Amino acid sequence: MPTRKPSLGRQRVEMTKIKSKSQLQVTFSKRCAGLFKKASELCTLCGVEIAIIVFSPAGKPFSFGHPSVESIVNKFINQSGSKAITPPQALTPVEPRPAKAGELNQHLRWLLEQQELEKKKAEMLDELRQAGQTQFWWEAPVDSLALHELQQLQAALEELKKNVASFTSNPWPSFTSSPQVSPDAYEYVPAPTYPIPSPMTELGFY
Repeated sequence: MPTRKPSLGRQRVEMTKIKSKSQLQVTFSKRCAGLFKKASELCTLCGVEIAIIVFSPAGKPFSFGHPSVESIVNKFINQSGSKAITPPQALTPVEPRPAKAGELNQHLRWLLEQQELEKKKAEMLDELRQAGQTQFWWEAPVDSLALHELQQLQAALEELKKNVASFTSNPWPSFTSSPQVSPDAYEYVPAPTYPIPSPMTELGFY
């Protein structure tokens, strides 16, 4: 009896950094959305306060917090800055507070939308990479171009054809020749002469 090939869901994922940039971005979006979803469920079920700050591989920050990231960070800084640390047995139990499910769900929907956008960006990058990393779309084979790309290429070729036809019909601009004028037609007027001042005249002596 042939053995059944394990599906992708049953395979163990090796915990090493993903080399492909597109796959790395998709994995980050999925894992980040899943992390925030689990945090939202924890807030709803247990009424805890939580803050998560994640920076994407591109350096873009993503955060999730209840009631807010700022309040959690300030609370953590204030407690960490205090000298006296309360032992665990002296902690007073706090009643769990109901989380704002509407706000959490709205934030979760936004995260899922961001995940979908990142997925589409990764798919577009894969298509561009398959077409050639340094190849422009107009350099690709004609049979691989889309309809709008073919229309743009046709318009560019027609414009080029018009420019070539215009240049070949009139390659050089026409210049109007000015009539030749004989040098004798001009009257010679000598330049006026002025007395050259001496040092005595400059001082006011004449």
